[in-house]
Amino acid sequence: MRRVFLVSLLVVLTVLMFGVAKNTVIVGTTDKIRVLDPADAYDYFSCNVLQNILVGLVGYEVGGSEIVPDLAESWEISDDGLVYTFHLRKGATFMNGNPLDANALKWSFDRVIKLQGDPAFLLSDIVDKTEAPDPTTFKVYLKYPFSAFLSVLAFTVAYPIDPASHPEDKIFTDAPVASGPYYVYQWVRDVRLVLAANPKYYGPKPKTELVVINFYENASTLRLALESGQIDVAYRTLDPRDILALKNDPRFVVYEGDSPVIREVVFNVTQEPFTDLRVRKALAFAVNRETIVEDVFAGTVRPLYSLVPMGMWSHVDVMPERDLEMARALLRDAGYSEDNPLVIDLWYTPSHYGSTEADVAQVLKEAIEETGMVKVNIKYAEWATYIDYFVNGVMGMFLLGWYPDYLDPDDYLWPFLSESGAKSMGAFYKNPDVEELMLQARKESDVEKRTAIYKQVQQYIEKDVPYIPLWQGKQFCVARPYVKGIVLEPTQIFRYYLLYVEQ
Repeated sequence: MRRVFLVSLLVVLTVLMFGVAKNTVIVGTTDKIRVLDPADAYDYFSCNVLQNILVGLVGYEVGGSEIVPDLAESWEISDDGLVYTFHLRKGATFMNGNPLDANALKWSFDRVIKLQGDPAFLLSDIVDKTEAPDPTTFKVYLKYPFSAFLSVLAFTVAYPIDPASHPEDKIFTDAPVASGPYYVYQWVRDVRLVLAANPKYYGPKPKTELVVINFYENASTLRLALESGQIDVAYRTLDPRDILALKNDPRFVVYEGDSPVIREVVFNVTQEPFTDLRVRKALAFAVNRETIVEDVFAGTVRPLYSLVPMGMWSHVDVMPERDLEMARALLRDAGYSEDNPLVIDLWYTPSHYGSTEADVAQVLKEAIEETGMVKVNIKYAEWATYIDYFVNGVMGMFLLGWYPDYLDPDDYLWPFLSESGAKSMGAFYKNPDVEELMLQARKESDVEKRTAIYKQVQQYIEKDVPYIPLWQGKQFCVARPYVKGIVLEPTQIFRYYLLYVEQ
């Protein structure tokens, strides 16, 4: 262990002093880490780091959507679908040598449910209890059968952490003890994250000993870092027009992939004036998706009319096309006019989703104000504050994005429309009829029957308008030609441990 530490230290010092080192890849991003505790991590980049430093019972195949064994070598599901029994790898440990066993899994699952962090509902809504009969056997008892449960277990909320090294009764702010391909060697918040190969990882060794992730303020500084040679890879988020320009630059390779990432406006339906359905519907009729797609994103995204992304089974368009006259009629019915306009705040976060976010907010403002009966004040907050604001109901109307926890329509409906999920989204929406439909779908294993139910559920997005779906994105990554191993997956998992430099 001492030798591994010294080698890693020498590599880190070389990178920090000279910017390059053998067997090292340097990545740039405008994203941010919020927290690296699986019990509370529920933003894309935090979870993606966890996907490279921790392991779960199961995972996704590289480049695909099939569930494959990971910490669990095999499992059985009871005939009634309520009990999952996992058989674990023998001898697996955390990087500090402590056992990565059933006791650690039970402790971690129970801790998530007890702490009730942002993603906890993904487990607490469905898990009744857990058991660890012996170190290599872990059992999960469900409250009701759930056909997508294995997919949930592939998400970071279900990743075990070391009971001996982390608090049971509170969220921790440091990096967890690693169990995956990498460990966090250095973390200077919003400046640099250094990932080094974990010598105790039971799986294949990472293709690169060290990955350095540098954080940049905006897309312009990220592109400058790429072009000046400070970084090898730019991932999340370059300006769309920069991506188009870099496609014609022989110094770089632009990777492009389809994505189930969606963007939406969220309404806090418990906050005035958004308690009024007529107001929410009027704003839904007023937004101009086409202007966002063409003017802001130069055609690199597609307009979206439901929360379930296009290309995923059960998707159906439910939201209306733009209709300013209908928007005005609804506003008049709600008591507003040109002389008595509706005044609202529209919130966005300036860096988490890239430099285009301010432009999106401006386009939305102009489209809504075109009714002549609404005045929009644009406000913003940095990501950590933004999360605090929407979780605690401060913001009434705001922009948000969604990256899949698990690849199933349930992940685009339950977190948005269930009472527990909508609270974590800042919408505070609840409708017992929708809840019952989604429970039926969760208990149903037949895809055709689930599809029919989810199409019914999606109708309520248009009926109640707790959200306005806006567009569906694509994935882009720009790299120097010598960097290999980049895979843009439907799961949105960016696997740093597959990256390597071709000598």
